[in-house]
Amino acid sequence: MDHYQLIVIGAGPGGYMAALRAAKLGLRTAVVESREAGGTCLNRGCVPTKALLHASGIYREAREGAGAGVMARDVGIDLPVMFARQKEVSAKLSAGIEGLFKSAKIAYLQGTGQITAPGAVRVTAADGTAVDYTADNILIATGSVPARPPIPGLDLPASLPASMLFRLSWVRA
Repeated sequence: MDHYQLIVIGAGPGGYMAALRAAKLGLRTAVVESREAGGTCLNRGCVPTKALLHASGIYREAREGAGAGVMARDVGIDLPVMFARQKEVSAKLSAGIEGLFKSAKIAYLQGTGQITAPGAVRVTAADGTAVDYTADNILIATGSVPARPPIPGLDLPASLPASMLFRLSWVRA
């Protein structure tokens, strides 16, 4: 059974930064993550959204460039290419974090972490195999879950027209 001075459960921004700092301070460190390094923001939230917004902005500038003397004909959007680029950006950044782990000699344990006892963590891989580890310290950095505010109509299907959602929200209030 491997022993670490610190096991961090979660490789999002808080977890990976804590692990890198601990390793820099000389602690034998491991990070447990069930998905991609970088967490929700990097892989499914902020970064992918910004990649799509950037591409949309380029499209808009090309369409509206005539006022600045730039004429673009047949400007279009290729959604599969936009989404491929979005995934490429996230994958590159996630791989960069994994590279930082490697250079800092941080063990990157892919699987779901479960604290089984004080100072004990079980990591279960996607295939169901489990390995137990011990640690002097365990840091839980599993992120958060988005809150759904009590807005009337928020639970209605997204396929309804916006004007209908507005009318229904007044009916429910």
